[in-house]
Amino acid sequence: MTHPNRRRATAHGNDPFAPVTDAVALGAARLAIPDGAAIVLAVSGGPDSTALLYGAARLAPSRAWRLTVAHLDHALRDGSADEAAAVAAAAARLGLAVEVRRADVAAIAAAEHRSLEDAGRQARYRFLEQAGAARGSDALIATAHTADDVAETILLHLARGSGLRGLRGIPERRGRIVRPLLHARRATLRAALDAAGIGYATDPSNADPAHARNRVRGELLPALERLNPAAVDALTRLGRLAADDDNLLDALAAAELATRRAAADGLIEWRNPPARALGRRVLRLALGEPAPSAERIEALLDAAEGHRGGVTIELGGDRQASVRERRIRLE
Repeated sequence: MTHPNRRRATAHGNDPFAPVTDAVALGAARLAIPDGAAIVLAVSGGPDSTALLYGAARLAPSRAWRLTVAHLDHALRDGSADEAAAVAAAAARLGLAVEVRRADVAAIAAAEHRSLEDAGRQARYRFLEQAGAARGSDALIATAHTADDVAETILLHLARGSGLRGLRGIPERRGRIVRPLLHARRATLRAALDAAGIGYATDPSNADPAHARNRVRGELLPALERLNPAAVDALTRLGRLAADDDNLLDALAAAELATRRAAADGLIEWRNPPARALGRRVLRLALGEPAPSAERIEALLDAAEGHRGGVTIELGGDRQASVRERRIRLE
């Protein structure tokens, strides 16, 4: 891999890596990442995270960022240990601290009854949260999700019948996790890496059509781009609009829930039910995480709006709600 700081350029025309540096800088500005921040970079070794690594490293001296590279080896295929070593070597060449950990994701998936993809994601974020917490309460965790990831996520959620929450796509910030490349295109990042002579790993599982995301990436999204070349921009715009609407409805639901609890001494008053769209949110907010299935929420709404009293609805996760005289008690 080539250290980007060795490529001195006075203009973007002869600086092939400038699009990545600009993308990271733009993302940092949007996220208001302060000078001097401690940032854990989630680096898999693939093109997107490699772009994040080198882009952040180029900006770090002028921003006084304290960078740490974090890599979780999922131990799912031959060569994963070599990829972990390559990430560690790249971090060392850039003069950055690095933390590498190996996790038996297949065993985690079996123990937690999850898919390999979900188990890997959960293990990765647990590792990143631990790495972030070790560097202080204000430390940030930067992941390399792109606009393409947002578009793919929205399409996956749409295919599953998601509501507004799913159409938001991927949030730019969630807790200490920030995504400075969320408005960059994957192809732009890869082209800049190639032009700058910076190597990266390719994961063969990304071409496996057994994974739904890969089918969206390889088949559905290209088909939409043939229909509309700006399909990714359109989908990310949909995500931003859905997020605005979703946030407004959440605020309305919080106010509605407070009013209904105040009127029923802690129970939830449902004699004059709100519109269903708002009622669903009121109940989801009252129940907290993990959210019950849509079917259970609808069953609870039906019971609360019906004429029959003394109904109990199982909500999953050892939770239930009882309805009596159009008042809801959560247990």
